[in-house]
Amino acid sequence: MSLNANYKLLKKIKDDRFDEEKLHQYRLLIQIGVRDFQVAVVAESDQRLLFFEDYILNDLNSYDEQLTVLRGLFEAHAVLQAGFWKEVKISIKNNKFIQLPTTLFLSNSTAEYLKFNATIDPAAELVLNCENLSLNITTVYAAQKELVNWFQVIYQNTKLTFHHQSSALIQGVSANIHKTGNPLYIYVDRFKLHILAFQGGHLTFYNQFTIKQFSDYVKYIMLVMKNLNMDQQTSEVVLWGYIGKNSPHYIEFVKYVRNVSFGERPRHLTFGYLFDELQEHHFFDLYSIDLLTA
Repeated sequence: MSLNANYKLLKKIKDDRFDEEKLHQYRLLIQIGVRDFQVAVVAESDQRLLFFEDYILNDLNSYDEQLTVLRGLFEAHAVLQAGFWKEVKISIKNNKFIQLPTTLFLSNSTAEYLKFNATIDPAAELVLNCENLSLNITTVYAAQKELVNWFQVIYQNTKLTFHHQSSALIQGVSANIHKTGNPLYIYVDRFKLHILAFQGGHLTFYNQFTIKQFSDYVKYIMLVMKNLNMDQQTSEVVLWGYIGKNSPHYIEFVKYVRNVSFGERPRHLTFGYLFDELQEHHFFDLYSIDLLTA
């Protein structure tokens, strides 16, 4: 574990096949939240995950502080500042977003769409959009202007795309959807809960909820299940995220929702033996960034 005044490296895994001389053959995945930051590297040749890091960002109170911490992290990092990756995909974690059918999306109306869900500071934030092409969904979201500009400078010589965490989760679940039934899909993030539902391969529900105490998990899940006419005793629930299989939270959770199983890693990726120390249902959002193409 690596400790810095402003960030802490919780976990690092580097596959034996990772080669710094071959970064031009790798895709770099970056996920940025207010309180955490993850990195993954995927080999283009065999879809193998070669590198992984998970950080906690400490006591950030503003966009400026977040950018300052990330600058320091990048400056101290062995490979993140390299500018010759095959591709770089960056996912933003925040609650300033909205989804709509791509057929109804107008690129000159992005700020108007976002007004329904969030307050945007035009001086400090950009309004971006990304697509789930196979699902006809466009996500409109806000991102820190200086952060986006900074990444565009670092990765100016490689293919760079920006995405939203919700878009990655939607694409990941869609690609790993159960062949039978219509389960409720849940991703437990740090201080956030994401709930998704699909029917006939189409997204029918997605939302995220801020969690302040454990009872909030149960409250929001029960509310969504009721609205979707699902039964907490019999309806299937598939679970990913920061919840251990033997943790007190999971043991308490299954008292209320009975038919629970843990989700698998995205099927398009392969993992070496070193990644066995990570539970398979962890970091699903990070891995799923790799499925996004626009």
